[in-house]
Amino acid sequence: MSRTEVIVSAQEMDAMVGRLAEAVAARHPDPAILALVGIQRRGADIAARLKARLDARFGARVAFGKLDINLYRDDWTSLAHQPSIQCTEIPFDLTTYTVVLVDDVLFTGRTIRAALEAVLDYGRPRAVELLVLVDRGGRELPIQPDYVGTRVTTTPKDHVNVFVTERDESDHISVTWA
Repeated sequence: MSRTEVIVSAQEMDAMVGRLAEAVAARHPDPAILALVGIQRRGADIAARLKARLDARFGARVAFGKLDINLYRDDWTSLAHQPSIQCTEIPFDLTTYTVVLVDDVLFTGRTIRAALEAVLDYGRPRAVELLVLVDRGGRELPIQPDYVGTRVTTTPKDHVNVFVTERDESDHISVTWA
């Protein structure tokens, strides 16, 4: 019997995004060499929110892109359904930036591996860092985030869902415990 629990409310999620933006700004005081690249779909939505906060803090525009990693996944041939391909928009030369990859949930690390491969097809950034709202553990690859909103311990059968108003009815993070 599974149960679903909201672990982060809309207000807490907004505060979390604010803290993450401040952490990025503290590490990267020059917005001219900082780029946010959100992994489609919810990672891109979160990256857009971070960009708005960083633009306001710096009084300058931070480079922003969206990345679709579906064709780089190592499991796409075994998926029950075909992946929904989103657009990749990286309207700047990556080689002059430190890129902060943004995703909603980090679990096995395979999505991030695919994202790194995809980013390299667009150029070689000065550096790449990883920002996630939720780190749920369970890594299969040696990938660790540089910025984390919250950590939750789960089993492989549990599901962590990030809901954003851009795509869903509200902002919140929930866990469905198996």
